[in-house]
Amino acid sequence: MIRWVFAIFLALLVFYPLLPFLARAGVGRLPGDIRFRLLGLVMCLPFGSTVLWSAIAFLVAELLSQAGFISR
Repeated sequence: MIRWVFAIFLALLVFYPLLPFLARAGVGRLPGDIRFRLLGLVMCLPFGSTVLWSAIAFLVAELLSQAGFISR
């Protein structure tokens, strides 16, 4: 359980500064993404974008596995 909390914290720490650049790719604008303002800072929790990008990463990994570039 603590590994998941650490992983989520690390992911937020890495990707939050990149959010303005990722917004150009549609991250944070899909249904299911939550934006709110807290003490003058705009916070974004991209739940919908995370599901979409995870599905894309899974499909790419599956295609690479089927092509023989990745072994199972």
